[in-house]
Amino acid sequence: MEDKDPMYELLSSLEQIVFKDDSQRVILNQKPTAFTEFEQLRKGSGMRTDEFASAMGVSVAMVQEWESRREKPSPTELRLMRLIQPNPVTS
Repeated sequence: MEDKDPMYELLSSLEQIVFKDDSQRVILNQKPTAFTEFEQLRKGSGMRTDEFASAMGVSVAMVQEWESRREKPSPTELRLMRLIQPNPVTS
């Protein structure tokens, strides 16, 4: 039986740990973008699209633009979205 190089064994083990073990994966916290924050707030509202649009004072088409990421909500619109949440999180 052929002995494997210890360095090869070490590198192979490290490769398995780093690249194949998803349970050990670290998720970095990134600053949310307007799109990701909108998605989180929209899902958290529990409202239908038309209800959400009405609460925001915008058209259903505008909410659909935000959902499709063709149009980015402004900082003021994001602030309003935070206010209409059932349990708003203060930052």
